[in-house]
Amino acid sequence: MAETLEANYARAGYHARQAWGRRPALLLIDFAQAYFDPKSPLFGGEGCASALAASVKLRDAARAARVPVVLTQVKYAPGGADGGAFFAKVPALSCFEEGRPTAELAPALTPGEGDIVITKRYPSAFFGTDLASTLRWLGVDTLLLGGVTTSGCVRASCIDSISHGFVTLVVEDAVGDRAQEPHRANLHDMSAKYADLVTSGQAAEYLAASAREA
Repeated sequence: MAETLEANYARAGYHARQAWGRRPALLLIDFAQAYFDPKSPLFGGEGCASALAASVKLRDAARAARVPVVLTQVKYAPGGADGGAFFAKVPALSCFEEGRPTAELAPALTPGEGDIVITKRYPSAFFGTDLASTLRWLGVDTLLLGGVTTSGCVRASCIDSISHGFVTLVVEDAVGDRAQEPHRANLHDMSAKYADLVTSGQAAEYLAASAREA
């Protein structure tokens, strides 16, 4: 009888839970208008809309707990000369050229005082940016992720987060994709190998507890 996937993963010890730290930060990835404009080639529908709504509440919880809030945005020069092979591979990335409304962050997540904005050009929030150095300077040991899309920049950032030594939590209702199949498959894989999955409610409780322990 063939071994089930669940049995195989259990034998490997996948989905093991981590010890969460005391100095978290919240990373909200690429909530650009491109994912919310029905005319945009990157429109993400309800999956992205629900992730945005949950992430706004999570942002408010982080601010209340005085936990660092980091927002990423994608920006390219007109024509994408600074986007390399990624821009060439995905024509829809032209949505993020400087000056296009689709490149701007959704109004609900307009950066506020104290929020950190990271501009990136590749899938991971860490690649080619100063994110890791900034988090280290702030003393962060645990990173909570919300954003779009689950199968793209969230996953890439998740892998780089644990690679940089941060305990990584993916807030499963605060990340979204244009279809449930890639969304669920990538959540499953991130949970197995790179991150703990938490709900936005669990994340808010953790943020509040970190404030009490500070």
